[in-house]
Amino acid sequence: NASKMEGNTKWLQVTDLYKEVYHHLARYVAKIYCLGPNLNPQSEDLLAQMLLQAPLEWYLCGEDPSTGLAKLEQNNQPSQLCGHVFKVGEPTYSCRECAADPTCVLCMQCFLGSVHKEHRYRMTTSGGGGFCDCGDTEAWKKGPYCQKHEPNISDSCQEDPLAHLSTDMIARCYNVFSIVLKYAVDMLTWDKEDELPPGLEPPDRSDTYYCMLFNDEVHTYEQVIYTLQKAVNCTQKEAVSFATTVDRDGRKSVRFGNFAFCELAKSVIVRNTSRQSKPLRVQVMHSSVVAHQCFALKALHWLGHVIGYSDALRRILCQVGLERGPAGENSLVDTLMLCDSKMWKGARNVYHQLFMSSLLMDLKYKKLFAIQFAKNYERLQSDYVKDDHDREFSVTDLSVQMFTVPSLARMLITEENLMTTIIRTFVDHLRHRDLQGRFQFERYTAQQAFKFRRVQSLIGDLKYVLISRPTEWSDQLREKFLEGLDTFLELLKCMQGMDPVVRQVGQHIEMEPEWEAAFTLQMKLTHIISMIQEWCASDERVLIEAYKKCLTALTHCHSGFTDGEQPITLSMCGHSVDTIRYCVSQEKVSIHLPVSRLLAGLHVLLSKIEVAYRFPEQLPLSELSPPMLIEHPLRCLVLCAQVHAGMWRRNGFSLVNQIYYYHNVKCRVEMFDKDLIMLQAGASMMDPNHFLMIVLSRFELYHIFSSADCRKRYNRENTNKDVVQQNNTLTEEMLHLIMMVVGERFEAGVGQVEGCDEIKREILHQLCIRPMAHSELVKALPENENKETGMEKVIDCVASFKKPGVTGRGLYELRPECAKQFNLYFHHYSRADQSKAEEAQRKLKRQNGEDTALPPPVLPPFCPLFASLVNILQCDVLLGMLGAVLQWAVEPSAGHWSESMLQRVLHLIGMALLEEQQQLENSSEDNDVYFNFTLKMSRPGEAPSNTASVLALLENLQNAPHLEVHKDMIRWILKKVSSIKTIRERSASTSTVTASGTCDKDRAERKRKAEMARLRREKIMAQMSEMQRHFINENKELFQQSLEELDASTSTSLEHSPTLSDAALACVGPRRSHPGEKRQVVTCILCQEEQEIRADGKAMVLAAFVQRSTVMSKNRKRPPHDPKRYDPLFMHPDLSFGTHTGSCGHIMHSHCWQSIGLHESKKLYLFPNGQGLCHPDPICINITFRPSTDSLPLSSCEQPGLGQWLKTSGQQIKAMHSAHRKLQPVSDLEMSYHVDLPVPLLTLFRNPYSSTIKEMLTTFGTATYKVGLKVHPNEQDPRVPIMCWGSCAYTIQSIERLLVDEKKPLFGSLPCRQDDCLSSLARFGSACWTAACQPTVQGHFIRLLAALIPDPQVEASPCILDVDMLHLLVSVVLSYGSVHSQDSSGLSMDAVQLHLFHLITVAHMVQILLTSEEVTMEQESGEADSLPEVGSGWHLWRCVKTGILPYLRGAALFFHHLNGVPAPPELHGKYNWEVLCGYLSLPSNLLQLFHSQQVLLEWCTHPGVQQTLQGGGVLVSFPRESNSLIDLPDDYSALINQASSFTCPKSGGDKSRAPTLCLVCGSMLCSQSYCCQTELEGEDVGACTAHTFACGAGVGIFLRVRESQVLFLAGKTKGCFYAPPYLDDYGETDQGLRRGNPLHLCHERYRKIQKLWRQHSITEEIGHAQEANQTLVGIDWQHL
Repeated sequence: NASKMEGNTKWLQVTDLYKEVYHHLARYVAKIYCLGPNLNPQSEDLLAQMLLQAPLEWYLCGEDPSTGLAKLEQNNQPSQLCGHVFKVGEPTYSCRECAADPTCVLCMQCFLGSVHKEHRYRMTTSGGGGFCDCGDTEAWKKGPYCQKHEPNISDSCQEDPLAHLSTDMIARCYNVFSIVLKYAVDMLTWDKEDELPPGLEPPDRSDTYYCMLFNDEVHTYEQVIYTLQKAVNCTQKEAVSFATTVDRDGRKSVRFGNFAFCELAKSVIVRNTSRQSKPLRVQVMHSSVVAHQCFALKALHWLGHVIGYSDALRRILCQVGLERGPAGENSLVDTLMLCDSKMWKGARNVYHQLFMSSLLMDLKYKKLFAIQFAKNYERLQSDYVKDDHDREFSVTDLSVQMFTVPSLARMLITEENLMTTIIRTFVDHLRHRDLQGRFQFERYTAQQAFKFRRVQSLIGDLKYVLISRPTEWSDQLREKFLEGLDTFLELLKCMQGMDPVVRQVGQHIEMEPEWEAAFTLQMKLTHIISMIQEWCASDERVLIEAYKKCLTALTHCHSGFTDGEQPITLSMCGHSVDTIRYCVSQEKVSIHLPVSRLLAGLHVLLSKIEVAYRFPEQLPLSELSPPMLIEHPLRCLVLCAQVHAGMWRRNGFSLVNQIYYYHNVKCRVEMFDKDLIMLQAGASMMDPNHFLMIVLSRFELYHIFSSADCRKRYNRENTNKDVVQQNNTLTEEMLHLIMMVVGERFEAGVGQVEGCDEIKREILHQLCIRPMAHSELVKALPENENKETGMEKVIDCVASFKKPGVTGRGLYELRPECAKQFNLYFHHYSRADQSKAEEAQRKLKRQNGEDTALPPPVLPPFCPLFASLVNILQCDVLLGMLGAVLQWAVEPSAGHWSESMLQRVLHLIGMALLEEQQQLENSSEDNDVYFNFTLKMSRPGEAPSNTASVLALLENLQNAPHLEVHKDMIRWILKKVSSIKTIRERSASTSTVTASGTCDKDRAERKRKAEMARLRREKIMAQMSEMQRHFINENKELFQQSLEELDASTSTSLEHSPTLSDAALACVGPRRSHPGEKRQVVTCILCQEEQEIRADGKAMVLAAFVQRSTVMSKNRKRPPHDPKRYDPLFMHPDLSFGTHTGSCGHIMHSHCWQSIGLHESKKLYLFPNGQGLCHPDPICINITFRPSTDSLPLSSCEQPGLGQWLKTSGQQIKAMHSAHRKLQPVSDLEMSYHVDLPVPLLTLFRNPYSSTIKEMLTTFGTATYKVGLKVHPNEQDPRVPIMCWGSCAYTIQSIERLLVDEKKPLFGSLPCRQDDCLSSLARFGSACWTAACQPTVQGHFIRLLAALIPDPQVEASPCILDVDMLHLLVSVVLSYGSVHSQDSSGLSMDAVQLHLFHLITVAHMVQILLTSEEVTMEQESGEADSLPEVGSGWHLWRCVKTGILPYLRGAALFFHHLNGVPAPPELHGKYNWEVLCGYLSLPSNLLQLFHSQQVLLEWCTHPGVQQTLQGGGVLVSFPRESNSLIDLPDDYSALINQASSFTCPKSGGDKSRAPTLCLVCGSMLCSQSYCCQTELEGEDVGACTAHTFACGAGVGIFLRVRESQVLFLAGKTKGCFYAPPYLDDYGETDQGLRRGNPLHLCHERYRKIQKLWRQHSITEEIGHAQEANQTLVGIDWQHL
């Protein structure tokens, strides 16, 4: 130990430490690392720790590191920053109320200890790499600390952490850190493959090389695996493991050996992968280089580990890293950053982690690092764009850690001019321009498109920089921001007018032009543009300067456009205006106008923060040319109108898509909305008549409305029908535009409203269409840069929430009082939305008995800057247009006007009247109201034409028969006109009277309408009943017949049901009630033919679905059996595997069933009437149970007792044994049943069934056998009947459990398809022996009985604890038929059934007593006492009763269906012990059944009993609890957390990408990945599919934790996704965790999934899902 200490401390004395350490590393590193093809991390780490890290730590501490580091840790002040680095898939939480921006997140521990868990928070899963922001005061508006990181009051003075260390220690740290960091940086950025940096050359050099394969993001897994198998001839499995490691760590050696050997592999790989794209990167590296690189990574890990002990060490490391070289060369940190794209993934990850735990955790150095980062920004981004690794592996990804800190971001803008740098770098990368300097995205190569995607990350950085607005501005910040704005305007100028389109005439466009790139750019910039406006709004001086700059930019853009457009003069209604000739339908037009739109946004801000009124002299408002401002936005809106009118059909889909996105919620805020504002801004500064004429001219409608006799124009001229249709649509669109210009006042700054009014109005109009879920509303509202819509603040005042049921989701419904704010022409409605909303609102009004007019809502007043817009409503040109449309409506000629045109005109008139009414109501006495629409609308036109006034036309239209729909609206307008007139004429006294008068008139009118409606309804009802009577008279005999049938059926059912005064009903035994023989007639679902069910008739079958099941399993650990040798005769009570049969209840002929595809029994079929999916295994249903007529039953008193019967049966069995022996050569018993029967024995029983029925018996039997044992079908196999009986018993047990779990009565509550299925199964079981070989079945019976009555001739009978009694009962009763058919003793079938039943019931009681909790076996004098002392007899009896109940209920179901005895009414309700025992012919005190001591003793002394009770086997106690799915946590994030700490079991501690939880057993699996694929029946399957076969017999229910969705799997090829049982507060699931609302477990929905599982309906559910959604069929479910 002393020598070791000496060795470790010798460095403390050396002079040149640098040389000494390098010498040491040169000696040892190559001896520890990379000594062979397979690396051995355990021993390497151990040796590295001893030989390399220990001396460094000794030197660092100057003493034994274990004490030295502990001291450091003790003196350290714990950091207030949490700094926990997120793993992939770990849950992160962001508070939507307090976070400065969405990138501020907390880890789960900090979140649970913070105030934010009571707020509205968002939960997401991390992509890995970020860290927890707890303790960062800039990240949170309030509550920055959790309880753990709360700072102490004492250490508030920020002292230097180095104060605690001695100068000696500081110097030593400094030395070690600088040497180690330099070594690591040198090695990681080293690019020579065959030599080492000076000072590290190993003493002896060997010829050993590695062939190193590097990761890229171009080649797929499959390509790499295929190439490796060829190059280094490894197996598929090894290649997969190589590929996985390369993908995870970024590189992996694929061959080890001498240079030539490795070079060969390299050439093969390069040759194989260079065909399609660039080849995979491969290097042949000397083993010593690889060794030093491995240790360099280790050294960085070590540094990260050491600085964790103390903030002081962290600070020293930061200082070392950022220190420039003596000649001013780059610091080590710079070197690493600039070589980032040359390093492999693993190395990048390690040094990024080190940066995060050092530089970013120390606030002083974070700032210095940010400055370096900004200085290198352009170079780093260019490297990133050329590199092909994802952003998360690039150093540029660290920008989010610095740029989102507001103080850092502002410092970088002012000191490093960051805003300009980012925008400039961005523009430099987009080099493709056209002649005008605009971006040109046409003919993009794949390479450029890839680059364009990567360049977009720059916009993300810009967003981070701008995300928090400055509260106070310094002059320097103003200057740099405006400089940044200049570069931004340069960018927007390159976008103004890009991707112009020209209308195709004649033929369709040949190639769809590229439009997506431009829109991607627009979408990415949307938030930036909005944020720049917000920055401008926070400072008046900045706003004024920005406005001027923007205007200059726009003027500059326009100056290039206006050449060559000739001026013209328009005149109309006595006004004229000069403009230019321009046709949207003939010239180039572009939808991209970001400069105009930015100006529009700034113009609104002038009004909003009132700069326009306070400093008008500083603004260039007088220089504005309104026609220039509106020109381009107007063209854009006209383009939309023409596309609607179908004029651009030949331009293909690209244009349709552009128009769609222009209006779409993602883009409209900075596109459509701003164009509208620009029109409003321009119109507010123009004469309204001039504005309207320019609009008419651009819409190409000027010639229609300007001609003197425009009102009569259409009567004579008969133009092309298409043109007429187009003009109609354009007129409608233009009227709509005028409405929007005058009526859209909900933008703060345009109208006098608050910000939240706009959102309220959006929500209100969405809910007018229909009630909506929270997520739908969020999607319909624009998000801001923080992903917030502002909906939660206002939703409650416009809507009420309705919770969901077990399916569906919670919905918001509009509050009724808000409906009056509905505007039919809301500017964000699409055509479809508008018609839906109109229909919904009219329907609502009809329900409330109001008239169905939808008048315009009352609007808020305009802001002063926009106030003149209302004059559009009363200007001459508009009145002329309104009059023209009304005139066309009065005298309609074929199709030259449209109803929706009229509807819009009425709406505009309504708007004008409301405006006038409001002005009148708000005006005080002295100022005169200048708005007088009523006057103008009642003025007729001038001579000579003397056209009628608008009012006169309306009064005409009121009675026009062809306008029924619009009557209500016209009436509303006329009423409004008269009320305005009365207001104008009013004097105080008269006004009140008239007002109340109109009220009465209103009421009378409404009453008259209601009366009319009532009369109309009555008339219709009378007509309908008349028609009905007529129909019955015509088809009299039909009705007569059906009535008679009804009578008949009610009377027959009365006859058959035994009256209660008779003996009680019994379903088994000699006293069994015999139901009358009923004719049963069924209809085949396929051919619709009716068929009576008879044993000798055509076979009728029930579609059935057979599946293996473990739903009731009490032992999932049992290894699957070998299908070839397994003997399924006895079922173990742990029910580990069963075969369940279900049915869809469809009955058909066997030949019809065969015709739909006997050979494709794998498929699921949908029957023609679409009643659901069925699996085509047929159960035969012709087998009715007939009372045995062959031997007359003895009367009950003569039936022998149990003891007597046992003797008889013993003799019978002996006889059978000897008969069988004669038939066969001596061989073992099991396989002895293959022998063909000689003729004589066959004559003993007459097969009552027709040939088709026999065939079906075989078919279904074989199907059950095939599915249940997973073997190939074989009709002769003796196990076929056993499997059928087992399936019958298992299905009965599962249904009995289901009824208990659902708390339903035993009888009467099953759906008829299950009922039919059970009776068919039981009767099929009783007949299936007729299709098998008879001695085989008799042999089964002998062995079954031997388990109850020991038989010396049968070996290896199971012990009583290893047999499930219900299975035994079913098998024995059903196999007895084969014995009974040869029985001549005169015993009736019923008597034997009863004896067997009694015997098995006793056996089951013994089973219950032996396994009940209190009973323990006592070993006394070698004799087992089976019933030791128990608390009390009553208690024991209760144990027996509860234990035996499931068995008795199962038996009742079985005998009920087998013998067809109706159940007593008492069993249809709450369970009743006495009635149940009576129905089963049992004494209600079961202990009376115990007869033979002998049998009991033999059961209890069976060697297996002792062995099981002493723990030698699985002990099942009764009653068996129902299995349920696992318990899930209430809060979903607990699951995410559990999944994030789950590592893939195969690839050494790697995080699993798709952790998936089995809901049946609770195992977590690594799904959907190569690493965990296993081979199953010769096919590669994923972890989930493999697990379903081990845990669920091929059926699985999983929860995919990261996606929050439930996965159902069945077999290898079928599956579907199902809604998860987790809901957010709005009653919605969040599949894919996209919304991030907190999720909680909904117990009802989880119970529903559990019920599907218990009912064995998972496969059916998958069938339905795949039928409804064809895409599910294409998924490779087996790989999940």
